[in-house]
Amino acid sequence: MAKDYYGILGVSGDASDGEIKKAYRKLAVRYHPDKNPGDKSAEEKFKEISHAYEILGDPQKRAQYDQFGDAAFQAGAGGFHDPFDIFRGVFSGGFGDIFGQMFGFGGEAGAGSNRGRDLEYVLQMDFLEAAKGAERKIRVRRYEPCAACAGSGAKPGTGFSTCPQCGGSGSIIQSGGFFRVSRTCALCRGSGKVIKEPCSACNGTGRKEASREIEVNIPAGVDTGTRVRVSGEGEAGLYGGAKGDLYIVISVREDENFTRKGYDVYSLVRVPFTRFVFGGEIEIAVINGNADVSLAAGTQSGRVFRLRGQGINRLDSRGAGDHFVKVEVEVPRNLNSSQKKLLRDCEASFGTGTSKKKKGLIDTVKDAFQ
Repeated sequence: MAKDYYGILGVSGDASDGEIKKAYRKLAVRYHPDKNPGDKSAEEKFKEISHAYEILGDPQKRAQYDQFGDAAFQAGAGGFHDPFDIFRGVFSGGFGDIFGQMFGFGGEAGAGSNRGRDLEYVLQMDFLEAAKGAERKIRVRRYEPCAACAGSGAKPGTGFSTCPQCGGSGSIIQSGGFFRVSRTCALCRGSGKVIKEPCSACNGTGRKEASREIEVNIPAGVDTGTRVRVSGEGEAGLYGGAKGDLYIVISVREDENFTRKGYDVYSLVRVPFTRFVFGGEIEIAVINGNADVSLAAGTQSGRVFRLRGQGINRLDSRGAGDHFVKVEVEVPRNLNSSQKKLLRDCEASFGTGTSKKKKGLIDTVKDAFQ
């Protein structure tokens, strides 16, 4: 079921960035697990509002959500960032550190700083691939956890010792009168531990650069500019930090048979003039195969037919667009003398007058074929 992130945060669809952040702050404080120990429903609510803020708090992700719904964020491995990382990000610095100390997570404040970078990969797709969805294998170069030390950064067989600077708390407390300010320990980066002896394979960083083939699932309906998020397929973090995400940016090649506007598809079919005169069935290529269109006798060249639901599936799972097909006369070439005589006799029987063009559906269907 599609999620209403605006409803989850209790704001309207045109809410400002400040209003969205204010709504998240209020709800995050109310449902934080440390304020509701043992309450599973509060914990789930905390995760839900954090996920909603992760999307609406980012202008680019918000624009994608407004256009495509939450389907744009469900491809690949799925999942969101750690809700506690989001919480710390919003309440970071100044009073945020004091607030964090009150909640008791100051010792973990540096965990998010070791997170690996997000990566971006431009994927070119054929028109039909993008319209119908596809599984693709891509190769990316990235930092991955060091195999020798399993990403810890410590030489195998050694280990860690308590950080001498913060005493293992991961944070440095500075008192100033009434206030107590907590800062992440610079030596251990908030972990409370330091490496006794660094791993020689990765120089103690816990990661090494490598090339990796990844299989990604591209949902039906993507278009040029669509970003598909694959959770956890970015770079590995330093010293065992969490992996970043991979963003697949779609680039769709032009197609010789189809064009697209939104989720609607447009195509042009040329038909022998006799079919316009006598009528009959014609077969039209559509996204998912073929469809039959019935021409009535006397149909005029340039007529546009609308095939409902034969367009591209919407990323928000709310059905599909339509397919508009324009039929034009295919003028015969290389006629023999007998055929030419028959056509001249036919022309003579109809006369040589012309008729004014009547306004039809073609003039009203989104200027599709201009």
